[in-house]
Amino acid sequence: MYGEFAPIFVDEIDSSHLKCRQKLFSSKNSTENRGRRGSVITRRIKIIGGGLAGPEAALQAAKRGCEVDLYEMRPTRSTEAHQTSDFAELVCSNSLKSESENTAPWLLKQEMRRAGSILLAEADATAVPAGHALAVDRVEFSKRVADRIASEPRITVHREEVTHLHEDDPETITILASGPLTSPALAAELQRLTGSDHLAFYDSISPIVDATTIDMDKVYFAARYDKGTADYINCPFTKEEYDRFLEALSTAEAVPAKEWEQIPSKATEPGAPYMTASSSCVGGGATTIKSSEKLQYFEGCLPIEETARRGRDTLRFGPMKPVGLTDPKTGRWPYAVVQLRQENLRADSYNLVGFQNHLKYGEQSRVLKLIPGLENATFLRYGQIHRNTYIHAPSLLTETLQLKAHPSIMIAGQLSGVEGYTESIASGMLAGIYAAAIADGKAATSAPRLSANGSLSHYITHSETKKFQPANITFDLLPPLEEDLRKKIRDKKERHRIQCDRALTAWDHWLNAIAP
Repeated sequence: MYGEFAPIFVDEIDSSHLKCRQKLFSSKNSTENRGRRGSVITRRIKIIGGGLAGPEAALQAAKRGCEVDLYEMRPTRSTEAHQTSDFAELVCSNSLKSESENTAPWLLKQEMRRAGSILLAEADATAVPAGHALAVDRVEFSKRVADRIASEPRITVHREEVTHLHEDDPETITILASGPLTSPALAAELQRLTGSDHLAFYDSISPIVDATTIDMDKVYFAARYDKGTADYINCPFTKEEYDRFLEALSTAEAVPAKEWEQIPSKATEPGAPYMTASSSCVGGGATTIKSSEKLQYFEGCLPIEETARRGRDTLRFGPMKPVGLTDPKTGRWPYAVVQLRQENLRADSYNLVGFQNHLKYGEQSRVLKLIPGLENATFLRYGQIHRNTYIHAPSLLTETLQLKAHPSIMIAGQLSGVEGYTESIASGMLAGIYAAAIADGKAATSAPRLSANGSLSHYITHSETKKFQPANITFDLLPPLEEDLRKKIRDKKERHRIQCDRALTAWDHWLNAIAP
């Protein structure tokens, strides 16, 4: 998994054949595809990436009558984090976040449901118990997404690596949704188009434990503050047990950082807003990283050992927070707690929530077995940290996810600077809608600023240049209420309800306006 990261080149795409086929398609349908000004309108869309954003974009565009070529390089070429060649593989956790009414993740999903997000519908269909969150059986979820793609006659799947982007091809709209582990060759090609290096951070994978090996006498089921159903297994710590765990964690040996994982803490040129993961992932023109450079983690996905370094109680106020989790044996909150979330419909495995780490596997086994209830646990998968690459969207993208310099190329998913499963699907959904409109010779209309989708797109395309980092959906991204109304309404939940009502109203108007 963490072997030498060297490019493995495969045969290049036969682009001449692809163009020939596209020209034939355009000529064959030239009468029905001519716009008002008489120009030939292409209806063929090329999508690169079979993760979450790519399949959603492909299904949205196909649903609107477009012919789609969907490219996925796995299994011809894999990545450091993927374990399968499946579409929509959930690499990290299996959670699509909160379903509590009038929360920001709920709002984003409500908008997506109203717009007919296909992957979110499959997530709903494969949901597993997770309290107030939407979590899925990741194997069944991927299978159902693959079935939807296979049953769509307008989508042609290509299992090959794309190494070139044809920005001057007038008959093709390209959606690049290759994700945080974009191959070195394609990353270099994107660098050629943008003229800049990439900014990289680190994403995470939590450990998974065999449910039958959990000592159920030492744990209890509960949801925080009893919200939703009691679907989480909680492993309670006493102060002494927490101190012992913290000591073991602080002395555990980490996986040595490879050169390709390291990124500089400053831009390669004065004033440049970009950084690079390493020379091996962005082509020969990038700066080689010295071994002394510091790893730069995304604050939303810190490894537990890094969190622990920030203070003795940091974990107790983070992933091991016991607040609202009353232990039925004591009637009190424990000193600290590790939560386990059901991994699949069979409930035969659970993942350790927020327990991503960069420790050696043997060290993980030693440290994690100090968690009460996991003393004799069998781990089906250990935690990992992996490189995550994204573009500097504020400089490069329009609100309709098109490259400013090359409008026929769009960027969707985590590569665009959104963070999270739901956010990636939402980005793909918008890209598919926008691309279909452009293919029909129409102007793509961006999602409304008041909506969660529109606010997320607005953030990545208008964020302050020097401080840009990927974002999950939060209320901070939505337009705030008027100051007079904020002063009048002190209750935060009520303010959030008003924001959600406004967002959904604006979203519905937008959907009606863009309807065929």
